[in-house]
Amino acid sequence: MNMIVFESARASTIKSSPSMAVSMAAKAMRAKGEPVIDLSLGEPDFDTPAHIVEAAVDAMKRGITRYTAPDGLPELREAIVRKLKRENGLDYAPDEISIGNGAKQILFNAFLGTLEPGDEVVVPAPYWVSYTDIVILHGGVPKIVACGVEDDFKITPERLEAAITPKTRWFLFNSPSNPTGAIYSADELKALGEVLARHPRVAIMSDEIYEHIVCGNVPFTSFANACPDLRDRTLLINGVSKAYAMTGWRLGYAAGPKSLTKVLNKMQSQSTTCPSSITQVAAVAALNGPQDFVTTAVAEYKARGELVTKGFGAIPGLEVRAPEGAFYLFPKCAAHVGRTAPDGTVIANDTALAAYLLAEGKVATVPGAAFGVEPYIRLSFATSRDNLTLAIDRIADALARLR
Repeated sequence: MNMIVFESARASTIKSSPSMAVSMAAKAMRAKGEPVIDLSLGEPDFDTPAHIVEAAVDAMKRGITRYTAPDGLPELREAIVRKLKRENGLDYAPDEISIGNGAKQILFNAFLGTLEPGDEVVVPAPYWVSYTDIVILHGGVPKIVACGVEDDFKITPERLEAAITPKTRWFLFNSPSNPTGAIYSADELKALGEVLARHPRVAIMSDEIYEHIVCGNVPFTSFANACPDLRDRTLLINGVSKAYAMTGWRLGYAAGPKSLTKVLNKMQSQSTTCPSSITQVAAVAALNGPQDFVTTAVAEYKARGELVTKGFGAIPGLEVRAPEGAFYLFPKCAAHVGRTAPDGTVIANDTALAAYLLAEGKVATVPGAAFGVEPYIRLSFATSRDNLTLAIDRIADALARLR
């Protein structure tokens, strides 16, 4: 008897989010009573600030529970415009803003609305796990440029130039970086901009979702600040998830030329119609309200970053680079590949090492393979210092047991 196949050929070419898969495995183990520490997801462990929650509750009481325009409430678009001017010195109009159900949907809308089959998207690796699959899902071809710890995890102008072809449609990167914590300086962005200026068909997608979370001495610079001459082909991606501990609220936004945001908003109208009206009101409160939570949270992330850099850096066989931003550590673990676990299993790669650390060390991490480079593991330090201290001890013990 023939069984119907529901998955399309295109859908079969992509994978489920690796970081989410690891987190779900960790949750399943915890549900069985195993004391797993989850360092897999980039999710702040803080509660959403009270004034933001109160704004959402008030919105529901006032009946703001209906559809909005696909590009969002006017007051939210205006709040984003003010934020970009206040914090980044950038001038955008409300009709140059697009709002989605998280920054991930903005990426979906952008590639859905702009890619033709076979168009290439240059993506420096390590990259966020979903970038390449989203490109593939919409008919594009990721052009991966590997940038290891020896490159400070950043693409150089020379490598960018070499990666661009007549088929290149987009250059996509993020700073501060998930998974490495690297931040491109203003001068580095300008150097990349000089390359891109020579290729007028290439658009730039700058994912700046971690802009507030700066842990080192390199300040955040928006690509649009560094390269204002490329404004008319630059799309800035941002949102409220990371800075305001609002991951589950699902609200991302983009700023770019009107001709591009019009396309994004059209895609939005045919997918989810609009973001949640309640979440939009909450986002207005986040952007317009007091910012002391962001300052306090970033100070804590910086302290945690110092803790994990020192702690994991002291473990033999891990090559650690201190993160400049975001809340991730991305140690190279080549010294442990090829070693043997106590049960006789050979650690063939970083995926096997992450599986070993979860099974034996009870610490959930994400292998570097998920981010396009090997052998590394990503550790999120968006959790308590107590959890991080215990995770350091557990991983050190688990690695010491490898032969």
